[in-house]
Order: sequence, then C-alpha cells, then structure tokens
Amino acid sequence: MNQLFRRKTYSETDTSTNLLRVLGTWDIVFFGIAAIIGAGSFSSLGEAVFRGGPGVILLYLICGFACGFTALCYAEFASRIPTAGSAYTYAYASFGELIAWVIGWALIMEYSFGNIYVAFSWSDYFTSFLERLGMHIPDYLTCSYTEAKKAFTNGSENKELINAWVNAPLLGSLKFIVDIPALVINGLITWLCYRGVKESKNFNNSLVILKLAVIVLVILVGFSYINTANWTPVSLETGIPSFMPNGFAGVMSAVSGVFFAYIGFDALSVLSEETKDPQKTLPKGMIISLVLCTVIYIALTLVLTGMVDYRKFDGIGDPLSFIFEKTNANVAWMELTVSFVAIVAITTVLLVFQMGQPRIWYAMSRDGLMPKKFQDVHPKYKTPSFATIVTGIVVGVPIIFTDKSFILDFTSIGTIFAFVLVCAGVLMLPAKEKIKGRFHLPYINGKIIFPVIFIGSLVGFHYFQPDFFDHLMEWSDPKEGEFKASIFFFILINLGLCVLTFIKNLSLIPLIGLSSCLYLLTGMSHENWFYFGIWFAIGLVIYFCYGYKNSKLRKI
Repeated sequence: MNQLFRRKTYSETDTSTNLLRVLGTWDIVFFGIAAIIGAGSFSSLGEAVFRGGPGVILLYLICGFACGFTALCYAEFASRIPTAGSAYTYAYASFGELIAWVIGWALIMEYSFGNIYVAFSWSDYFTSFLERLGMHIPDYLTCSYTEAKKAFTNGSENKELINAWVNAPLLGSLKFIVDIPALVINGLITWLCYRGVKESKNFNNSLVILKLAVIVLVILVGFSYINTANWTPVSLETGIPSFMPNGFAGVMSAVSGVFFAYIGFDALSVLSEETKDPQKTLPKGMIISLVLCTVIYIALTLVLTGMVDYRKFDGIGDPLSFIFEKTNANVAWMELTVSFVAIVAITTVLLVFQMGQPRIWYAMSRDGLMPKKFQDVHPKYKTPSFATIVTGIVVGVPIIFTDKSFILDFTSIGTIFAFVLVCAGVLMLPAKEKIKGRFHLPYINGKIIFPVIFIGSLVGFHYFQPDFFDHLMEWSDPKEGEFKASIFFFILINLGLCVLTFIKNLSLIPLIGLSSCLYLLTGMSHENWFYFGIWFAIGLVIYFCYGYKNSKLRKI
C-alpha cells in the first residue's frame, strides 16, 4: 500500500537526456500558439458560440484566467523537474505513483482523443476547401460511420452526413463509411514526428507565422462588418435583449468547446527534454503563448458574434470561413483564404499533440509503468520512435468508428482533471531555494485573501443572478439541474479549501488555479463523468496488472 503513494524524487540539476535539446523560448511560444490556436478557433468555436451566445466571451475569460494560474503552476514544476512527462511527472513528485498513473492515463486520453477530434476538424476544412475549388470527394469518404449513422437515425439536417449514409457502398451488410482525409493527415503527421523534433520545429514555426497573419486579417476585416445589435440578441425565452440569451447555464454548457482550445499549453511541458535551459525557457514560453492566445480568442469571439447572429452557428464546423459566406458578409476572397489557412492551423495542432503523446509513454516506460519498448529512441532522429508509431495507430484506429462530439467532451474533462491535480500538487511542494535565472512561483499567503475572494465572488454573483441561487437545490430542473448540482458541490469543496487555507497558510496562486479549474468541471454533464469513470477503471486494471509489478520505484 505504501508504494501506491510513494513519491519519486527528481533532481533539479539533472538535465541529461537521450533526446535532442534544440528548442528555445520562441520555439516554445510558437508551439504553444500552434496547439492553442487551431481546432478551438477554427472549429469548436462555432459550437461554443451557438450554445452560449455572445456571452461565451465570459467563458473564454474564465478559461484563460484558470489556465493562466494553471500555467504558473506548470511553470513552477517545469523549473523544478526538467524532464519529459508533463503533469504525469509532476504528480509523481507530489502525490505518488498511483495518482501519477491516473494523470498519465488522463494525458494519454487528452492527446490521443484530442488528436482524433483535430483530425476530424482538419478533414472538414480540407474537404470544404476542395469544394470551393470545384473538387468533390464522396461524402462517405469524408466522415465517420458513427457520425453518419447518428445523423440519419436522428433526422439531422446535415445533408452531407445523410448523403454519406444513403449513398455509401456495402461491404456485405456493412456500409463503407470512413474519413479518408483524417486518416491520411494522421499518417503524415506521425511520419513527421518520427523524423525529428528539429524538422517539426521548423515546419511548425513557418505555419504559425502564416496562421497568425490570417487571424489578424480576419479580425481587421471582420470588425468593419460588425452589427453591435448582434451582441445583445433577443432571448427566445424572455423576449428581452441579452448578452447571455441562453442564461449563464447556457454559457457554461459550452465549456467543452471553449476549454478544448486551451489544452495545448499542457503539451509544452512534455517537451522539457528537448528544450534548451528548460527551467528558464519553458515557463516563459508557456506564459507568453497563453496570454497571446487568450487575447486572440476574445477578439475572434467579438468578431463572430458581432457579424452573425449566434443562432446561425448551429452545426457550423468552419465558423471563421462561415462568417464571410454569401449569406453573411459575402467576402469571397476571405472565405477562401480562411478555409486554406484553417487547414494550416489545424495541421500545427496535430503536430504538437502528436509530439506530446509519445513523450508521455516514454516517461511512464522509463519509470517501469509501461513496457520497456516505449523507451526506444531512434539512433538517427533522436525521437521516441516506437511510441510515436503506436501513437499514430492509437489515433488512427478510432477515427474509423467514433464521432467528434463525443471525443470533444471526453478530451476536455480529462484535461481539466489533470490541471486540478497539477495546481493541487504545487500546494504540496516544499519551499525551494531561489536560483537566479530560474522561474519561481511567488508565494502569497492565501490565509485571508482566498476566503475573501471566494465568498466575495459568491455574494457578487448572487447580486447579479439572484434567481439562480434562490433555486440552487432544484436539481430536477431538466435544463439547469445538473449545473446547479455541480455548483452546489463546487461551493462545498471551496468552503473546505477556505478552512484549510486559513489553517495551513496555503499559497494563493495555485489555490486560485485549483478553484478555477474545479469551476470549469461544473460545466460537464453526467455522461462525461460516466465515460470518464470507465476510462479510468480500464487504466487502473492495467496499472495493477502491469505497472504495480514492474515499477522501478518498487525495486529501490
């Protein structure tokens, strides 16, 4: 039993590695922008706007706020533990082996399942771009079997998915429906990651520059078409113009789509062993990229919700090109430009995620929790070769039979859970000696400040939304019941943190990060939690059948 929570000690001065250290601060910033500005802005942003209306801007601020404090916690860990593994490694140092395994298993879900969604998004934009050029790929070769079947069964208005199901050829009694572009891009990105981090870095940086240039163009052109009345649409329920036409619960229901945009910065800490001077470079790169991306997302959301009524974004998978279509702003050259650059943008996300996953397996294998084969480093390319190939297979196979709406929710809940444990882990770290040139998380005593902030926030929210608190215990409400139940438990946990902080003098920054991430979890449905639980049950079976017996920490 002691082994389950036995912590691993890492040396702050040990920067030896079999991997190649070639990444500088701006390489990290560019990888961060590559991961964060991608599928979140070019795909899931449309669904988020439809659910939350213009008020979804608040959710981007909340997510940016939560991720900002979480990034500081990641930076503190990165300055102490300059090795690959991200939150898995950090959990091993602060919570012990079992929790480290749980986080590692969550990260496998985050990167693998995240890239499945991103591959689907890439396929959507790629086929849409070809259509605009007059080239058509059969619908049954551009979507997944599950997605087409669900659309046909539920009477969806999506003509492409219905056509895919109706016109698909038969293999025996089974319809042949498979997303070929998604499979092809997954294979190409896997090959690039296999070839080496230096090649990936150069490829990524060039694409990020192009992506940023076009996003700035979208913002500048889009602002001239804004109708400010779209920022306060009339609510269908109340008939009153509102910034949040679907209420605050409607805004929070978009948390999966919004938070998915931010999960990329977690991948940066996986690159520790390929970063020059990681204790200084990683923290700086993570924070710069997060601030830049939050500003970009807020500007994009203002443009989208100002140009087009939020209700038109239902089922729109390419929102940035959609706003320039004939039925909206009617700017044909922008529509074509955005469609092309979206392909570029989403390609960079695939690249960063596909680099992150093998390095998680590499770190877990090095600790004995995964088979030794995952430690194989290519003699020429200096990449975790076997783990990279397995990642390509793990991402590629589910593309054939799953659909992106399920994947989106599944990925976000695992990532937020990992962020919660990273923030909590920092609270458990001992004080360290300050060394010039390294990042140091400032200690601010939360004894009084955190309880005042939390209770003050409750009072303020009650002032602006009194009806919500008056009916907080109405958990049977079909529209807001789940969210109210989640908020109730969120309040209880945070009141417990207030008491613990008062007694233990806990540090304020990780406390705010922890509380913010816990709040994001309130937007998850019971279905998200159910499948999340199944995933972790599978992970625990694997740990006790293999990892527990082969752990190197156990043999010390």
